Amino acid sequence: MSQPQPPRLLDQVRQSIRLKHFSLKTEKSYVYYIRDFILFHSKRHPKEMGVDEIRAYLSHLATDRRVAASTQTVALSALLFLYRQVLQVELPYIDEIERAKRPERVPVVLTRSEVKQILTHLDGVEHLVVSLLYGSGMHLMEGLRLRVKDIDFEYQQITVRDGKGSKDRVTMLPNFCIEPLRHQLRKAKSLHQQDSAMGYGSVELPYALERKYPNANREWGWQFVFPSWKRSLDPRTQIVRRHHLYEQSVQRAVKQAIRQAGIHKHAGCHTFRHSFATHLLEDGYDIRTVQELLGHKDVKTTMIYTHVLNRGGKGVRSPLDV
Repeated sequence: MSQPQPPRLLDQVRQSIRLKHFSLKTEKSYVYYIRDFILFHSKRHPKEMGVDEIRAYLSHLATDRRVAASTQTVALSALLFLYRQVLQVELPYIDEIERAKRPERVPVVLTRSEVKQILTHLDGVEHLVVSLLYGSGMHLMEGLRLRVKDIDFEYQQITVRDGKGSKDRVTMLPNFCIEPLRHQLRKAKSLHQQDSAMGYGSVELPYALERKYPNANREWGWQFVFPSWKRSLDPRTQIVRRHHLYEQSVQRAVKQAIRQAGIHKHAGCHTFRHSFATHLLEDGYDIRTVQELLGHKDVKTTMIYTHVLNRGGKGVRSPLDV
């Protein structure tokens, strides 16, 4: 009897990534760069290659393709994952591979009046999402992945689950967003009831909760606050269900609103998080409090916002203004 064929290398990569509970976006990026690495070296198997080939590939990305430092870092992370987690190979001197250094840039921050102008050019669910980004300091994907159970109207707080660094944190729920959020939840519940009546109504659950609580995926508390307007096929499970709102739809709406507001800063959804932190510091809130709300591991990360305050990082005034 013939032995079953072992899974192909990229399928092994996908399996390992899913065991680690990485996001679908990370999975696609890792698979892309691992495949590209193999093609760059004329389809040689990674087991036949090592540190020198990794260096050559990273150099090719930097010099020939002129990719950003962040892109080169993702490619290196993908290759390290391949060798360490999939192939179980500890390459000698792997830690000596130089990572591209990101340029230190001051974050783009919108003024309060600019935030207000942009919000006036947004409506519907995009207006509510962006209001939450600015009002609570969440990342875009943190806002879109919110579940019904994560909103606490009584304590006026939002629990951000599995945020950056795989950590949970609590942030504020602005008064401004309470009634629009209640209205959004009513719409989402109506949609969920329609789906359930048609035999759908299940939602993706994190990690192994779907196996541990087989009926939880249909419970109202686990549904997304911002469900997508249509059902789609889950590429991992092949189940048709309703995911959360697509991030690019919010990003496009924000870009259009910025243009309509006549603002020429290089801004996007993440700029509202920067503006949240800066405006809190302008209002005199303690930097440690801001660090906790943002979920930063180190206060040094939060310190960057002191450089864009109106009064300057150290309260210095220009001699021209004296």
